[in-house]
Formats: sequence, C-alpha cells, structure tokens
Amino acid sequence: MQKRLMQTVNIHDAKTNLSRLLEAVQRGEPFIISKAGKPIARVSRVDAPTAERAKRLGFLAGEIEVPEDFDRMGEAEIHAIFGADDASPS
Repeated sequence: MQKRLMQTVNIHDAKTNLSRLLEAVQRGEPFIISKAGKPIARVSRVDAPTAERAKRLGFLAGEIEVPEDFDRMGEAEIHAIFGADDASPS
C-alpha cells in the first residue's frame, strides 16, 4: 500500500472550498489547513484511525552496543589536528 501525501490548503482556499474538501474527507482523504505556509490543523474523519506516535526513546535497546572508550575514540587524531593536551573544558 503506497502512502499518499496529505493535501495542504491555505485558510482562504479551505473557506472557499470547504464543501468539496469535506466530501473528500468523507472518502477518507484528510487534509491540512495552513496559515502563512505553516500547518495549523489537520481535518480528518471522526472515525478515522489515529496514527500511533513512533516510540523513539530506547528504540534500539538491545540492538547496539556502545564501546567503553566511546568518549575517547579518535583522541589521538583530535590531538594531532588541534594539538590540545587536554580536551576537557576548563
């Protein structure tokens, strides 16, 4: 199933074409109303399923491993480039 981009209309066009836009919503075609190019509202069917937000925190738990020396990786190269004896803030 290919995901379609949601139509975006400015406030003036939404007011002018509200009946047509709401007919499209009834067919399952939601749209976004924008003001000055910034989205401000999403219009969709009342019974439309809501998209669940992606769970971001811990999404790679158990999938990757951070090396113990992670904060010191590349230290020699950094020292060679910048010549600092101590990279920690003073």
